[in-house]
Amino acid sequence: MKRLLRRILFLLLPLAALPASADTLVMVQGYLGDGHDWRASGVARPLLDAGWADGGQLLLTPGAVRSDLPQPSAAKRFYTVVLPSEAPMMAQLGFLERYMDFVEARHGSERLFLVGHSAGGVLARLYMVRHPKAGVDGLITIASPNLGSELAELGNDVGNSPLGWVTPLMGLSTINRSQGLYYDLGRPRPGSLLHWLNAQPHPKARYVAVIREAGFPFGPGDEVVPAWSQDLNQVPALRGHAMVIPTAGGHGMRIEDGALIADLLRS
Repeated sequence: MKRLLRRILFLLLPLAALPASADTLVMVQGYLGDGHDWRASGVARPLLDAGWADGGQLLLTPGAVRSDLPQPSAAKRFYTVVLPSEAPMMAQLGFLERYMDFVEARHGSERLFLVGHSAGGVLARLYMVRHPKAGVDGLITIASPNLGSELAELGNDVGNSPLGWVTPLMGLSTINRSQGLYYDLGRPRPGSLLHWLNAQPHPKARYVAVIREAGFPFGPGDEVVPAWSQDLNQVPALRGHAMVIPTAGGHGMRIEDGALIADLLRS
């Protein structure tokens, strides 16, 4: 028996000497959001408690991408990004591509995950479809309009009506600046970004949709994006391939999202 135990230990020693897997997480905010919202909302706190280091906010400067924090030495770290969140999806994608190139240069051999809140989930998925060889291992979308939003269509209608002349006087000039984005995030129709995106082959990865569901377990649910639109399994290219997790609360980020993200990445 002792000889058997010694033999098992001998076989396991090489495995014990292997380093723990290294993981990188990039968190993408939505419309009118800022990368630091992941921290201010408390989402980052459970990740820190679970051993994820804060790699900082990535900034696009003339000629280079830099982080506002030193490169962490921990085996797991997360980054947030600065985006022109009122711009159309393809314009925002140009920024995200630069940030992902920076992450690839730093952590190219590690597992890579994306988390997107609201429109950030659509942007992260657009990146994966446009860069299938980027090696993203998983995507978590939170309250994302994967099948569009009627509110985005309403914003587009307002901006293209006589009211568009009045909105800047009311402090709502973001409506005028966001017309391209509203068009992108409307319900899929021929010629729209979501109509194209949702029909494209998606790279092999783990897809998780966190849905704000009305009445689960109480409350009105998401006031911005309906639950059916948040469901990645309703996307034609992903039907039956996504995990769906219903949660309580409104559209915004919540500290409970951080705990859920940490649990999903741990599994």
